[in-house]
Amino acid sequence: MATISKLSSPTPAASLSSSLKPRSSSSLKCFVGFPARPGFNSKLLSSSSLSSINNHPFKSSLVVRCSLGDGNGSSVKRTSLHDLYEKEGQSPWYDNLCRPVTDLLPLIESGVRGVTSNPAIFQKAISSSNAYNDQFRDLVQSGKDIESAYWELVVKDIQDACKLFEPIYDQTDGGDGYVSVEVSPRLADDTNGTIEAAKYLHKVVDRPNVYIKIPATAPCIPSIKEVIANGISVNVTLIFSLVRYEAVIDAYLDGLEASGLSDLSRVTSVASFFVSRVDTLIDKMLETIGTPEALDLRGKAAVAQAALAYRLYQKKFSGPRWEALVKKGAKKQRLLWASTSVKNPAYPDTLYVAPLIGPDTVSTMPDQALQAFMDHGTVSRTIDANVSEAEGIYSALEKLGIDWGKVGSQLEDEGVESFKKSFDSLLDTLQEKANTLKFVTS
Repeated sequence: MATISKLSSPTPAASLSSSLKPRSSSSLKCFVGFPARPGFNSKLLSSSSLSSINNHPFKSSLVVRCSLGDGNGSSVKRTSLHDLYEKEGQSPWYDNLCRPVTDLLPLIESGVRGVTSNPAIFQKAISSSNAYNDQFRDLVQSGKDIESAYWELVVKDIQDACKLFEPIYDQTDGGDGYVSVEVSPRLADDTNGTIEAAKYLHKVVDRPNVYIKIPATAPCIPSIKEVIANGISVNVTLIFSLVRYEAVIDAYLDGLEASGLSDLSRVTSVASFFVSRVDTLIDKMLETIGTPEALDLRGKAAVAQAALAYRLYQKKFSGPRWEALVKKGAKKQRLLWASTSVKNPAYPDTLYVAPLIGPDTVSTMPDQALQAFMDHGTVSRTIDANVSEAEGIYSALEKLGIDWGKVGSQLEDEGVESFKKSFDSLLDTLQEKANTLKFVTS
């Protein structure tokens, strides 16, 4: 079985197609299209009119298209995503990645400031597209095994996306414009394996604005500290509980302190706190309890816990210990709200975005959540607007017998298994593709 360490150095930045070269805003017209659905008049909308869409909620995937204009186009109009960052200090990121990465250009124009990926995203992208066939064919014909070929495909996408977001990274002095790539989900219980995989991915991607994603499993908490200590920026993923979140913060602080670096400004991190999955699980528990009090708490657990996570963030990134690191240029490990798409159609489609707006945070949104917020989301600071209510909901759930620790552990296990399944499924798909093309693989 191939390991990440078998991945050879990918093609350098020069391999980026000419279509990735920056173009002036005057020669690029970006469009966002919403595909037809029953009762909706399909039309192609220029990004300058995005904020005036009145039909909602959208039930179809966002389709992004770019076309070159004649140089007479006007600049793109501001969207709610621009306001989200400039007025409230929250960075909107896109939770998706596929080829061609130039599909990201209209989103960047509309205010998206970073990208997250995971094994499930790549499983969908690679298995459902022919855009990877040429590179895959070349890799296998050159003697690469299936898993090594997979990593080469992924690294190219990450490199190309990093190139697109590099201007944002530069403009913010390394504060934003990141693209995330996750270590193999098979390493979720392997402390040392995760450390080595993170180091190698960081080396082969070779971009200043890449985040190496590491799961917040107990065995990987020490990995996070070690990787940070090595000067590698990290996106800590699959955080489902306050207890585990505090351990993640401590690992970041420990790593900064252990790094020995005099300048910590280029070692950054985000902590990906998952939200919608929390409600999905706890709602089922509440329905099993079945009392009026229990049923009234449905759809409230995730946002309440997130509000308390933000309070913990504020506490941990203050005081003498943190101030000593700030003197060396350290940046706060921003909270990133993940799993922001609404799973229950009875809930508002911006439920996991609108109530979680606050400074020094990131909200990564898949198509559904992104288009909903751009269409009818309200930009205002909400994350700490009613912390006492969040405390009350959190305590009320405990009194009903909801064990937050067990909830977090179950969701973590399910998240790791889900990513492993996607990873294994994609490798099977690639093997089948290789066989279909009559490749001989080892």
